[in-house]
Amino acid sequence: MSGHSKWSQIKRQKGVADIKKGRTFTKISNAITIAVKQGGGVTDPDQNFRLRLAIDSSKAANMPKENIERAIKRAISKEAGDIEEVIYEGFAPGGKVSLIIEAATDNVQRTSATIKSIFNKSGANFGQPGSVMYQFKQIGRIIVNKKGTTFEKIFEEAVNLGAEDVEDVNDEVFIYANVGNIKEVRDGLSEQGIEVLDSEISKIPVATISLDEDLQSKTKVEKFIESLEELDDVQKVYSNLE
Repeated sequence: MSGHSKWSQIKRQKGVADIKKGRTFTKISNAITIAVKQGGGVTDPDQNFRLRLAIDSSKAANMPKENIERAIKRAISKEAGDIEEVIYEGFAPGGKVSLIIEAATDNVQRTSATIKSIFNKSGANFGQPGSVMYQFKQIGRIIVNKKGTTFEKIFEEAVNLGAEDVEDVNDEVFIYANVGNIKEVRDGLSEQGIEVLDSEISKIPVATISLDEDLQSKTKVEKFIESLEELDDVQKVYSNLE
């Protein structure tokens, strides 16, 4: 339980430049809207855990409180009826690297056409539903603040709550849990006075693909993934690239 390299596939979503920060806020706002919709219109994060996860992400991205409140209000308005979650699967240029793309859109036809266009221009292969999904597993990830406590204490609490893995990362601790157990682990840590900085349900590859011996291909794949991540409708892109 020291934090194995497989977990490095999961990265925190951070905005670097203002435009990236804006995109991050847009993506999180959409995540909040979908969380409320799929939660039956429940706007209380204590009663809607997916909303709690989205709010955790908003705080980790330093999203202003008014933006969060606006997204929740939008979720219970007529405007929210147009936004839906869509998942795409495919293979990056070269055909070796598998991808899962999660999107939130008010126009599925537009989003699908845009993503397919990027695939076609890059020489990538757009996949059928199920063609890639089996190569990934869902995992819950919680990031907590180590300040004011110790890694040992957090490790002990997390393991007692059922965490699968715990990783010491500078001033933070990354905790990984089964999706069915993430709420219990997150809430349990919070009840012990441990500050939760971010939490999410993510996907990790069952096995990874290395392109280190072909840096040109690796660079092409990485740029392709970045081009997808830059789309406003795309929430997350998961790959099995090592």
